[in-house]
Amino acid sequence: MDTTEKVSVNMNIATISQIDLLIDKGYYSNRSDCINQAVRQLLDEKSAIIEEAGRRQKELDFQWFIGLMSLGRDDLLHAKEQGQKLRIKGYGLLGIDSGLDDLVLENVESITVRGKVLCSPQIKKRFQL
Repeated sequence: MDTTEKVSVNMNIATISQIDLLIDKGYYSNRSDCINQAVRQLLDEKSAIIEEAGRRQKELDFQWFIGLMSLGRDDLLHAKEQGQKLRIKGYGLLGIDSGLDDLVLENVESITVRGKVLCSPQIKKRFQL
């Protein structure tokens, strides 16, 4: 499974020129490397905001994730044993094995993902993904 995604970014020529200069000076291997490093630095600076968003979602009783999440048989059976309906919310990639459709339909109240959800057509239709 590929965990990268292509993003197109428009920049003015002055910004691109400065990036190219840094590449020529050996600071970065290419434009993608430069932009990725700048984004990682920004996310590090904003990590408190990201962590607070996660805390709030968990307080609202969501199965919250950022990045990758796999919804498995054990998660669904645990929810069933507890008499809970899962509410899943996140940013990134959620994978649900198509062999778990009946358990998902029985034990999941909602799925909201900003990103991709890999699941069966039945689950996509039920949760409008």
